Amino acid sequence: MKEKKKMDNIEKRAFSCDVRARKDEERGNILEGVPIVFNQMTDLGWCNEIIEPTALDKADMKDVRFLVNHDTNSIPFARSRNNNKNSTMQLEVKEDGLHIRVDLDTEKNPRAQELHSAVERGDIDQMSFMFRVDGDKWDDLDSDHPTRHITSISKIFEVSAVTFPAYEGTSLNARSTDDGHASLESAREALENARKLEETRKNLLSKIKEIKG
Repeated sequence: MKEKKKMDNIEKRAFSCDVRARKDEERGNILEGVPIVFNQMTDLGWCNEIIEPTALDKADMKDVRFLVNHDTNSIPFARSRNNNKNSTMQLEVKEDGLHIRVDLDTEKNPRAQELHSAVERGDIDQMSFMFRVDGDKWDDLDSDHPTRHITSISKIFEVSAVTFPAYEGTSLNARSTDDGHASLESAREALENARKLEETRKNLLSKIKEIKG
């Protein structure tokens, strides 16, 4: 298993998860869901991927927005600042993943009312998040369908409710088309370099034996 500790690209994922819309006596209309799920193998078509339980241990979640379809040009529906009690989105890392609660202003924001209704009806049942990977590991690099383990996420930028994922599979996930490919190529290159070094070492040992013999 080869590990790559630095990744500069920003990635996106979307999962069909238990997104709930309900009315809270204290906070009004809210959304709840689990946008990041641990230990769930996802078939991305060209590889499998698993987000490890350690992935959020050092993640920067000081300022996270809640959007729809990653529309960064629109006004956010909610925001978590240092995850304090006054934030309109609360984040909590649990054993199974990252849980969120979003307080929607359905009285003053018609778009928030539309979103709440769409989730309540089941028309939207997927959540996505934008993040940067800091560490990952790969299994089965020699195969056409390797497995990526995301071990460390450095930053969560935003969480979105999404209507159409880019890719659909058993777990219904979405990503931009290049996500993870650079890491895979780098890991395969590192593996090939390690093999070449090992071959060189063996050749040198063989020559040394010949000289001594």
